[in-house]
Amino acid sequence: MKKYISIDIGGTAIKYGLIGENAEIILKESIKTEAEKGGPEILRKVIGIVEDLLDRTQETISGICISTAGMVDTEKGSIFYSAPLIPNYAGTQFKKTLEEKFHIPCEVENDVNCAGLAECRSGAAKESSIALVLTIGTGIGGCIVLDGKVFHGFSNSACEVGYMHMENSDFQTLGAASILTKKVAEWKGEPQEKWDGYHIFEAAKKGDKICLLAIDEMTDILGKGIANICYVINPEIVVLGGGIMAQEEFLRERIENALKKYLVSSIEENTKIAFAEYQNDAGMLGAFYHFCNSH
Repeated sequence: MKKYISIDIGGTAIKYGLIGENAEIILKESIKTEAEKGGPEILRKVIGIVEDLLDRTQETISGICISTAGMVDTEKGSIFYSAPLIPNYAGTQFKKTLEEKFHIPCEVENDVNCAGLAECRSGAAKESSIALVLTIGTGIGGCIVLDGKVFHGFSNSACEVGYMHMENSDFQTLGAASILTKKVAEWKGEPQEKWDGYHIFEAAKKGDKICLLAIDEMTDILGKGIANICYVINPEIVVLGGGIMAQEEFLRERIENALKKYLVSSIEENTKIAFAEYQNDAGMLGAFYHFCNSH
């Protein structure tokens, strides 16, 4: 059985392990990203991960699959734009560096695109013809998958929906999960550390009016943003991911009602809303699927 090293580079943690040829995760571990140390340090960590896994498995590895934050040139396997969260990340040459060092083929894709691939290949959007996949976390990331392939756009920047202009701001500044926690803490006049997503939803379920209002505002913004995208691409299914979307039971009806508010009925009735099946494994699985698509 062929085995692949898969690495998912996020702002907080780097998840990595081995994946078999049938997309089964054989091994999964993680280390801290320490994003503030910048791109060169992340590249050094990735090299160390590959060296460690090669030493431990003592088997032939058929490929190195990387999912990462930032805008990715998938042909070159390099980062061409990154938010300030990871300094000096733009210009990081994963594919070139790893292939030259280990003589193993390497492919690199954006983390949200990887999550989209995972959901469309074997998750919530399996067998869909056109899917919009959104991850709602610190920001809002988007991915369009057409007949099983990520739509990258002309310059590998398609579906950067978090930057979409809305109400004198942008989609992610208004609708991201991180904004929910800031808003609740501010309205309550309490430290933000006290109000993470878990505590907000627990309080809302008990009838906390401030938490309920903040959630209603967030879901209304999400509904409006999703509707705007749907008017352009008319997806068969919209898959919602990110840690906050584990609250499907609490959020589904609110988001569906917001879509009914902002979408004309002929589109709304033909647009399915689903919640991501893969959370922590989405990046690793999607990186593997991207590698397979490329080879």
